[in-house]
Amino acid sequence: MQYFSHTARGFTLIEILVVVVILGILGAVVVPQIMGRPDTARVQAAQTDIRSLSAALDVYRLDNFQYPSNEQGLEALVSRPSGFPEPKNYNPEGYIKKLNSDPWGSPYVYERNDAGFELFSLGADGQEGGEGLNSDIRLSDI
Repeated sequence: MQYFSHTARGFTLIEILVVVVILGILGAVVVPQIMGRPDTARVQAAQTDIRSLSAALDVYRLDNFQYPSNEQGLEALVSRPSGFPEPKNYNPEGYIKKLNSDPWGSPYVYERNDAGFELFSLGADGQEGGEGLNSDIRLSDI
């Protein structure tokens, strides 16, 4: 009984080396393009987070008839808040799994107002205002 065919063969050392060289060339071309733009990636990550938090806040409002208060803050999306206004139909699973910081390690800023809410990141410098990478990233700007 014969289990192996004589026509079956593996990769040669030359074939493997050619693939490794091709991967090395691709890595040398692609990696600098990706790694050269970490600041842009952080801004885009903050914009995505803000959009997600805004959507979760809208669902919270649909369930509970109003947005969380400033005191309840964004934590109201993770666990049932106490205080006023009391959430009437809070989703027992919450609205997001956990509240992340912005890409620079600062918390997102939530401010409820008469028109609804403001939601923003303070940018790279962690202070209001600024220009370029230090500028605030606001929901209204996205």
